[in-house]
Amino acid sequence: MSLIPATILTGFLGSGKTTLLKRVLTEAHGQKIAVIENEFGDESIDNEILVKDTDEQIIQLNNGCVCCTIREDLRTTLADLAEKKRKGELAFDRVVIETTGLADPGPVAQTFFMDDEIAETYLLDSVLTLVDAKHADETLDTRQEARRQIGFADQIFISKADLVDDETLQALMHRVRQMNPRAPQKNAHFGEVPLADVFDLKGFNLNAKLDIDPDFLKEDAHGHDHHDHAHDEHCDHPHHHAHDDDVKSFVFRSERPFDPAKLEDFLGAIVQVYGPKMLRYKGVLYMKGTERKVIFQGVHQLMGSDLGPKWVPGEKKNTKMVFIGLDLPKDVFQQGLEQCLA
Repeated sequence: MSLIPATILTGFLGSGKTTLLKRVLTEAHGQKIAVIENEFGDESIDNEILVKDTDEQIIQLNNGCVCCTIREDLRTTLADLAEKKRKGELAFDRVVIETTGLADPGPVAQTFFMDDEIAETYLLDSVLTLVDAKHADETLDTRQEARRQIGFADQIFISKADLVDDETLQALMHRVRQMNPRAPQKNAHFGEVPLADVFDLKGFNLNAKLDIDPDFLKEDAHGHDHHDHAHDEHCDHPHHHAHDDDVKSFVFRSERPFDPAKLEDFLGAIVQVYGPKMLRYKGVLYMKGTERKVIFQGVHQLMGSDLGPKWVPGEKKNTKMVFIGLDLPKDVFQQGLEQCLA
């Protein structure tokens, strides 16, 4: 049986997760989707798509999808669904987990790697985060969960963009990009987003595609380090409000190859020390002693690497790594990585 793809849908309270989910469930894509809801709160999937209200944990939706609430932990629920699928009691092609608006997606994502049974049955595809343009600034200023949800995202959808002016929207997108430059940002107007932006994003694949927002890199190249920028009244950048978010990202680049043993030791050490604060990290590495790219990525303390495709003749060999985390000491990482170069 091939692995069942799973998507984590997160976003702060009222950001439009349920609207997006309803849209995905009612669209005629011919896929059967199992939805796992972390809570049936006031915002649960509307009764209009539910066949009937029952006390059962798993509810069949009238479009052939299934919906269940988590009463125990996520692992049990996933195992239970997979078992029913194996026995032919339930038919579904993929799973979407809608987290509560206050959840940190980290532990949810880790479930897919920590447990052998789950890892052999499911493939974590991506974390989607919704950001409500109208309330985002205030939420991001005050709620760490909301900042973590952005740090974890593979794809960010900005909802309610029609409720703010363009300058506010651009400033928000800039702020979000500083926190997570590897997640594309798209507008989601009333949950209307193409399914290609929702499923099969392969955000957790160890593939060679390392998308880092090109504008983010451009700013880096100008030597503006936004985090050390004095935010005073003479600041001439329109986007600079005094947001000192604890979720930040930075990119490491080098055209010199890494010494594999040194790099392994250093990465092992920083994951021991900073693992809980490292939300997502990913890189395409130029390593001494191999003709192939090395792809590495991780979530918190879980890190993996794989040989990628060969460097194409004439391609400039270089390393690009992005780290997204809570108050990570950029200089420690930067110096340490530089010392691992061959």
